[in-house]
Amino acid sequence: MSNRVSATSEFPLVAPGSNLGMLGGGQLGRMFASVARQFGYGIQVFGDHPDSPAGQLGDRSWATSFDDVPQLKQFGQRVAVVTYEQENIPVATVKTLEEFVPVRPCSELLRASQHRLLEKSTLRSIGIPTADFLAIRSLSELQQGLSQFDGKAILKTVTMGYDGKGQARLNAGTDLSAVWNQFNVPEAILEREISFAHEISVVAARFRDGRVVAYQPTLNHHVNHILDVSISPAPQISTAIAKQATDIAASILEHFDAIGVLCVEFFLTTSETLLVNEIAPRPHNSGHLTIDACGSSQFEQQLRAVCGMPSGDVQQTQPAVMINLLGDHLVSVTADRWHKVFSDPNVRVHLYGKSEARTGRKMGHLTVLGRTAEMAEQHARRARDFLMGRMGADGKNGS
Repeated sequence: MSNRVSATSEFPLVAPGSNLGMLGGGQLGRMFASVARQFGYGIQVFGDHPDSPAGQLGDRSWATSFDDVPQLKQFGQRVAVVTYEQENIPVATVKTLEEFVPVRPCSELLRASQHRLLEKSTLRSIGIPTADFLAIRSLSELQQGLSQFDGKAILKTVTMGYDGKGQARLNAGTDLSAVWNQFNVPEAILEREISFAHEISVVAARFRDGRVVAYQPTLNHHVNHILDVSISPAPQISTAIAKQATDIAASILEHFDAIGVLCVEFFLTTSETLLVNEIAPRPHNSGHLTIDACGSSQFEQQLRAVCGMPSGDVQQTQPAVMINLLGDHLVSVTADRWHKVFSDPNVRVHLYGKSEARTGRKMGHLTVLGRTAEMAEQHARRARDFLMGRMGADGKNGS
């Protein structure tokens, strides 16, 4: 956590009663809109339909594309400040809006976060460690790069990849020609494969006076490249590593002079070294447990920051675990199972209002608070297993 004040310009408070703009209509926008409503703000959603997760809570949905300049201009004139809930917003969209209304975080942080080569090059330039990487623009460069990385690497698209999409693990036996043809892109990034002990993340917010306030790191477990479980406090993470991780998040926000929320995802290597994997200039799936475990959630921090308010209280009241609910988890869930889970005082249910449950699609999450992180994780897994029919109400394996 950092209290260092930069040259960030002061800007006036966006008072309750104002209309806020949200780019994107997904679940992160929905949870932001819920907090905005609580604080007395209006919310307008751009780039999605009225029945989107965020649109269901908004005053108006602008169901048009992000490159619709006339509509962007009208939108920018009807809201007091704009923020976003995903990093695949075109930078040109933000640049257009900035002519009419403040957009937070800034377009340069957005630009860096959505291009993996720019992201890692920028981080390296300010002394932040990442995995070794190479720009790949041809099959021959891919072949040379894999050899340079001792035959073990990850090839990724430079844009639009998430939840494991747009990447391939390579080794000495991989048919590189087939992989490169399948990618069919002019440019990619090759990253040295990392031997890591844990994946952790830090969510931090930077405010108009330059102050950065971070949550303690979460320990993350993935299944099929999709976040499955987040645990806080992060077991097996030392105080020194936690401080280093939060200091890195603060350094990134300060470098970009950004106002708003940032999530930094890390690998903690087997030699106890932190490497930044990705940055996301918005709230993050791993920070959802802050809704129930902290005085001020990551979405309240986003609201406070972009509206010029001071930080809320991010201290965690007790250990907490977030477990995702994907479409494949909810295929056969029944009303009586929902009733049982909703009756559990230790389980908080969050559903995103999505009408179609698809395999791998994030439909909601459960948060469980407990005396220890281990107890909370066990409880969360049992609750999800029960919803899926894998466990009976007596806690034993279901049919």
